[in-house]
Amino acid sequence: MTPDRKPVKRPVQMGKDRESRILTGPLALEIARFGTPLALGMALQTTFNLVDAYLIAQLPLDEVGAAVGAIGICDQVAALGTIISYGVSTAAGAILSQRKGAGDQVGIQNAAWQSMIVVGILSVVLGLVFGLGAGVVVHHVIGAKGSVAEVATSYLRVAATGGFSIYFLLQLTNVQRALGSAKTPVALLVIGNILNIVLAVVLIFGPGPAPALLSWATPIAKALHLPRMGMVGAAWAAVIARTLVLIPNIIILARRFDVFPPKGSRGPNAAEIRQIVKIAWPSSAQFFLRIAAMLFINSLIARFYTTQEDQTATTAMGLVFRLDTMALFVAMGWGSAAQTFVGQNLGAKKETRARQVGWITVAYDVVTNVLLIALVFSYGEAILHVFDNETAPVAIALDYLRIVAPSYVALGAGVVLGNAMAGAGATKTTFAVDALVILGVQLPLGLLAVVLFPGAIRSVFQVVAITNCASALVYAFVYGRGRWAKPLPVQGEAAPWIENSTDAGYG
Repeated sequence: MTPDRKPVKRPVQMGKDRESRILTGPLALEIARFGTPLALGMALQTTFNLVDAYLIAQLPLDEVGAAVGAIGICDQVAALGTIISYGVSTAAGAILSQRKGAGDQVGIQNAAWQSMIVVGILSVVLGLVFGLGAGVVVHHVIGAKGSVAEVATSYLRVAATGGFSIYFLLQLTNVQRALGSAKTPVALLVIGNILNIVLAVVLIFGPGPAPALLSWATPIAKALHLPRMGMVGAAWAAVIARTLVLIPNIIILARRFDVFPPKGSRGPNAAEIRQIVKIAWPSSAQFFLRIAAMLFINSLIARFYTTQEDQTATTAMGLVFRLDTMALFVAMGWGSAAQTFVGQNLGAKKETRARQVGWITVAYDVVTNVLLIALVFSYGEAILHVFDNETAPVAIALDYLRIVAPSYVALGAGVVLGNAMAGAGATKTTFAVDALVILGVQLPLGLLAVVLFPGAIRSVFQVVAITNCASALVYAFVYGRGRWAKPLPVQGEAAPWIENSTDAGYG
């Protein structure tokens, strides 16, 4: 049981002014103000991932092909664990944002702490499943072959076992975002990625040899007696960097947001966990389906368009995955803003305002994706050649982008509207939409493509674009009906909004 607590009065005028923007400010302006750093932060996140891929591309020629193909597979498999955990973060974000809008500080503490307990349990379970089972997943589930499979298995063991670092990092930054802070969590993610890149250079190339541009890492590795790890070094770098960035996140949540309950109230709370899981499992299942759909496409490519000797198509998919991810992550940035605005406004009983959030945020994401598409069509070939100098995989990757990149607008719209509905806790609805599109459109069309057009890889790419468009249409229809916009029941003891405010705004 949570003990009764009297609200603590604090100097709140600045915090009140900032926080009231989400509830009372000009909606389009405030979404832009709050969402822009989140979208840019997610774009930077992907940019740092591109740098990571660039580092791997600097490996000796006899390692590059396998490494590029393996990283495309491993990132998607590792993302399965991240997505399952992110479902808990989504549920916590919905609950926290609504309790923030209702001024329920005790409820905020309960939801934040109990969601962290759930993430801790998932960290252990997912680490065991994807870490110990890396070989089975790569060889038998994905169907990877040859050197790609060998490298992917080694990388995945490290990335999946250390998955707790990204699970908790996303959870802690998502708590800050749900409570109204956009810049601080993004800044911490950027710091973590910079640290990741530095460590990756040192661990990938070790004491040498290294390209001239990266030779500064050689004396560091020698001084620390670090071996040359190759591609696996990138996995270790990510785990270490993310773990280190968890420390300032915890300090900020404790001192600035006061989200940790008092001693004696930190044990598992069955009722709170049930509410989190009730919202989380459809969200986790939804994100799992999205990544599984990407793996399905990769599996079709690996099984029908590669051989033991020629894995060019798989390498090409590893190249385009990074650009696909940028479109997805930017949309998730805007979607996170939509989730916060929907949740807090529903918590404050402003349902009409909450319904407007999704459409406005989609407009911003469309503008962002048009710029990304222009970048892809103008500089796509040059970007791809940074990561692979071989002509064959780049040619396949360019063909993919010509077909799929224009559908990034539709992909982003679906993601944003889904996240907006998640802010109301309507995760069963978003799961149903994704299940309908993936199982009813992508799966049958993908199978038909390889059966009816066995030699035409472009038919599989067309399936991806069609799926993105179908998702946007269905989400727009469901969002427009508005049945999802129902506030969650407020648990805990609500205190007056002003007395429970902190100085947490967009900073």
